[in-house]
Amino acid sequence: MSTDTSAEEIAVREVAAEQAFVDRVHAQLTASQEQAAELAKEGRGRGQLGHEGGLVERDAMLYQAAKRIAQLDAAAEGLVFGRLDLSTEIDPEPRYVGRIGLRDENRDSLLIDWRAPAAAVFYQATAADPHGVVRRRVLRSKATTVLGVEDELINAEDPRAQELPIVGEGALMAQLSRARDRRMHSIVATIQAEQDKAIRAPGKGVTSISGGPGVGKTVVALHRAAYLLYNDRRRYETGGVLIVGPSGVFMRYIERVLPSLGETAIALRSLGEVVDGVKASRHDEPAFADVKGSARMAEVLRRAARQAVPGAPREFRIFYRDNVLLLDNRILGQLRRQMLSQGRRNKQIPRVASTLLDALWRQVKSERGKERGRQAFQDDMLDNHDFLEFAADWWPPLEARSVLEWLRDADFLARVSDGILSHDEQALLLKSWSVADDLSIEDVPLLDELRYAIGDVPLKTDEDSGFGDFVGSDIQELSTVGERDLRSARAWTPPTHRIEDDPFAHVLIDECQDLTPMQWRMVGRRGRTASWTIVGDPAQSSWPIRAEADAARAEALAGKDLHEFHLSTNYRNSSEIYAYAAAYAARVGLDADLPTAVRSTGVEPVQMRVDDLETGVRAEVVRLAAEVEGTVGIVVPAARRTEVERWLASWPEVAAEAPNAATGRDTSGDRIVVLTGLDTKGLEFDGIVVARPQEIEDEASTGRATLYVVLTRATQLLSVVS
Repeated sequence: MSTDTSAEEIAVREVAAEQAFVDRVHAQLTASQEQAAELAKEGRGRGQLGHEGGLVERDAMLYQAAKRIAQLDAAAEGLVFGRLDLSTEIDPEPRYVGRIGLRDENRDSLLIDWRAPAAAVFYQATAADPHGVVRRRVLRSKATTVLGVEDELINAEDPRAQELPIVGEGALMAQLSRARDRRMHSIVATIQAEQDKAIRAPGKGVTSISGGPGVGKTVVALHRAAYLLYNDRRRYETGGVLIVGPSGVFMRYIERVLPSLGETAIALRSLGEVVDGVKASRHDEPAFADVKGSARMAEVLRRAARQAVPGAPREFRIFYRDNVLLLDNRILGQLRRQMLSQGRRNKQIPRVASTLLDALWRQVKSERGKERGRQAFQDDMLDNHDFLEFAADWWPPLEARSVLEWLRDADFLARVSDGILSHDEQALLLKSWSVADDLSIEDVPLLDELRYAIGDVPLKTDEDSGFGDFVGSDIQELSTVGERDLRSARAWTPPTHRIEDDPFAHVLIDECQDLTPMQWRMVGRRGRTASWTIVGDPAQSSWPIRAEADAARAEALAGKDLHEFHLSTNYRNSSEIYAYAAAYAARVGLDADLPTAVRSTGVEPVQMRVDDLETGVRAEVVRLAAEVEGTVGIVVPAARRTEVERWLASWPEVAAEAPNAATGRDTSGDRIVVLTGLDTKGLEFDGIVVARPQEIEDEASTGRATLYVVLTRATQLLSVVS
């Protein structure tokens, strides 16, 4: 290489060379997209063949074509991001790494999928162990245009090192310095070695990823999900991958990461959306949440599901051929307990008619009553409207939401929580349900607990419906007719979301340290036969009783091998911001995991006291918005959120970049937003203004941990206004 060539000229030349390759790859991508479109067209043609086989072929071809088109479209942005130059003895040709794998027209490898074994050395090579890599290059692109390259010389002792130009100052630091927007982005080009180990961990059992703020736990876990899908697509696409995060704000923040890696077969749900068909976005006050989250609620709900239906008839009397037949409250209680001992409540619906008729037939004593036999008695009863009406009212199909409503009655709640919850705790529950009709995030696990306690209504009567202990076609006919007539006696539609549809092949839980025992029970049901990835930092926990949550977590993960990974480098915060947050953690006694922040800006956090809160917050928001290119978060106590949102909308300097009142609180497109401390979980902003930190501390018993989280959300600038 000529020493007369300037660094700038070398960079221009190298970018041009990489652009030529990227153009070639995008041409192949276009060809692949056209092939997928042709497959879809052919599939639609198969549907015109006029026979069932053609329809099956059509559906299969359209499914495969749609999946491939979605994968190709999602991967187009930043498609090629890496290049490896290896020792000549290993491979004289460069290897290019991208979001997906592509082959050229001769079926030779053109681009290696980042998850493939051949790409692993892109992340694992170090100067101490180069794995045959001489130079690692990261391509920075926008759409199809290469903006620049960043090189790292891995093995300076290799003879090729003298031939290869080195451009840039390091891809990782360039990535860390960029402005944030309202979406998390893939780190696929800058994954570090300790992160790569967690991503490529064994697929079975539980992979635990821990570490302090800013170490990349969330984005590493998401890349792990993409890696698992690549390695065992049939298993994970068939069984499904469930990703659970703390809030809707967080889920919108991460929703583009996996599609950008070519993966769309993922269920993304916040804790208020884990149960199919349910969506809750409101948090209860901490005192209410502490009671609802406790493991003791499981027994309260189990008892509730076994109670007689409030308002159900307590007696049935009928005259039958010289006999007065009576089902009083005592007998009905015995029958209810007998049926519940045989399985979940709704599963017993096919038994209702036969159980009641057994009890009535035992009371038939007269010769006139017995002379026509059991079959005639059954036929008469099943033709009797009063009997069918009684049975339908006594044992109706139940939905979990209805049973949860029963707990709003003080007497009912006192009965089922006797010896479990104190009078004060019962009063908190009643108050929580009196202030709002909609479900809170903390109500959703209670609803799920009841779903499993009462079970699904059988979709049909068959050999597995619980009639195997009866003998004779007459009884089988009784059961079938009885179930049909009981259902028709009341207008009722079975829920479309059933327990059997809940399990997944892989469950990923982010911010797992915040899960209450009841939430662990809820997500545990989705992963009983699954592999798991759990991500968290105990010091950031918002659940006050760690031992109780640990026990629930152990139960959810019981019997699974554990693979633990700890991340130790803070890539998010400047060292100045993290030093401020770490000092706070030490001052208030948090047992915090303190990672090493690798980036310095020279700008210290600002801490100020003001006479007028709005004036002080406004000045800092305007200042931060002018100094950073990316997002600015205003973090406030929950009780002040609405007030501060009104302030923000009225400030002309920044109103255009703030949420529009007409759009509600989906602030995913806004540069400046107002959030509570809990809302900031997992998020990051270029600048953060914290208003009234003491009130954030005082909101809950875990308020100090919440404020610590808030102080670690900023990448560039932090202001604390008291």
